[in-house]
Amino acid sequence: MKTKTWIALIAGLLIICLFLSVWIFLPGKDAGYAQVWSEGKLLYTLDLRVDRVVTVATDTGRNVITVKDGRIGVTEADCPDGYCMQRGFCSSGPQIVCLPNRLVIRFIGQQEADGITG
Repeated sequence: MKTKTWIALIAGLLIICLFLSVWIFLPGKDAGYAQVWSEGKLLYTLDLRVDRVVTVATDTGRNVITVKDGRIGVTEADCPDGYCMQRGFCSSGPQIVCLPNRLVIRFIGQQEADGITG
């Protein structure tokens, strides 16, 4: 192939990579609610507009979850690595996970009604 063809091909790939990275790393729309799961069971659906503190204590460990100013975070945990606390306060994005304590916080856009509540 000619040099100009290679340059055009590489430039095109770089432009595609640039657009994909911007699309992936742009912050998404803030979630309105967060679900707190422990050991595969839904414990709480928290409204991120209402400040509150929730303690989740199970046989695997204890986590203190704080909702403040539209964001949620794990403020205390007795797990050995403390990665869940290092995430800080979030309002969207990937879920917050504490693997040793089997805790997952998932962000959801708006409150969804299930079959029981209607």
